[in-house]
Amino acid sequence: MKVYTDLFDQIISPENLFAAWEVFKADKRKKADVARFEYALEKNIFGLHRDLRSQTYRHGPYHGFWITDPKQRRIHKALVRDRVLHHAIFAVVNPIFEPTFISRSFSCRIGFGTHRGVAALHGMMRKVSGNSTKPCFVLKCDIRKFFDSVDHAILLAMFEKRIKGEKTMRLLKAIIESYDAAPVRERERERERE
Repeated sequence: MKVYTDLFDQIISPENLFAAWEVFKADKRKKADVARFEYALEKNIFGLHRDLRSQTYRHGPYHGFWITDPKQRRIHKALVRDRVLHHAIFAVVNPIFEPTFISRSFSCRIGFGTHRGVAALHGMMRKVSGNSTKPCFVLKCDIRKFFDSVDHAILLAMFEKRIKGEKTMRLLKAIIESYDAAPVRERERERERE
C-alpha cells in the first residue's frame, strides 16, 4: 500500500485553492454568501492560504436548515471559506482513495452518480431475474443520520494508514472534528418532544 507524504503544501497552495473555488462555485453563484465571497475573491483565497500556511486556520460554525427532497432532512452548511477548503482537500486526497472504493458505490463520486447507479441496478436486476423470467427483489434503505454517526477516530485511522505528515493530519482532524452531531441531535430530540 502506497503511503503519501507532504500533501499539506499541495492542499493549501493558492493554485489548488483557486481551482477548488472554481469547482465549488459552479452551481452556487446566485447564493448570497457565495457572491459575497467572490466579491473579494483574491483577498479571501489568499487570506485562507495565509491562515493555513501559518496554521492559524479555524473552521467556522455550521448553519443548519431543513430541506425536503422528498423526505424532510436537516442539513448543516459550513461557511463558504470552509467549503472551498473542503474541495481543495478533496482534490488532493480523493485520487488516493478512489481506487479503493467498491465498484458498485455511486454516491458522491466523480463520474458516477444517480444515473450510472440506476443503470447498474437495472443490469443487476436483469441478470438476477434471468431477463425478467424469475422473481427479483431489491431492498431500498437509508441509514438514518449516517454522516452524524461516522466514528471520527476510525475515519482518522483510515487516513493515517495512507497519509503521513503532521500538518496534513492536523488539518484533516480539524475538518473532521469541526462538526459535532451531539448538540444537533439533542436540539432535534427537544423539538420532537414539543
